[in-house]
Amino acid sequence: MEALGRLVDVCVGAAPVDLSTAAVTGKRVRLRDAGGLTIVVFKGAGTAGDDPTLTLKQHTAASAGTTSNLAVIDHYYVKDATALAGTEQWTRVAQTAAATIADPGGAGTSAEHQQIIVIEVEAEQLSDGYTHVSLDVADVGTNAQLGAVLYLRRDLSVERAPAALVASL
Repeated sequence: MEALGRLVDVCVGAAPVDLSTAAVTGKRVRLRDAGGLTIVVFKGAGTAGDDPTLTLKQHTAASAGTTSNLAVIDHYYVKDATALAGTEQWTRVAQTAAATIADPGGAGTSAEHQQIIVIEVEAEQLSDGYTHVSLDVADVGTNAQLGAVLYLRRDLSVERAPAALVASL
């Protein structure tokens, strides 16, 4: 059996968009029947000073309900280059546990670089009564910078053929 449906399910957090047009509210993904979530942010290069800020949230429902910041990001991974070529190594970035990552990579040049940012969230990190997670990206400023967010629900407790997976949002 393939990994899709057995180990992972892939869903959209935010479709590719110009991050300078407005703040991006990430779609909510359900962590029921999954051990955790790997969040992948993929962004293009922009203009100096337009560094992205990412905020992890938890929710009690797929829509409406209660929302709060999920301050569990104590590290994340980044591949960073002026032009990603596929030869970059992952860099582990540690921080005090927070819901926010400001200026991914911490070099003050994240806006000027293409990046892949990966955040891991375990299902047991959600507060009692919370069932969904999302990742928001703040408006980066006035200059174009393309970005997208993918959610990889992982460690699925119910294995299915990809066509039989239940919608995860």
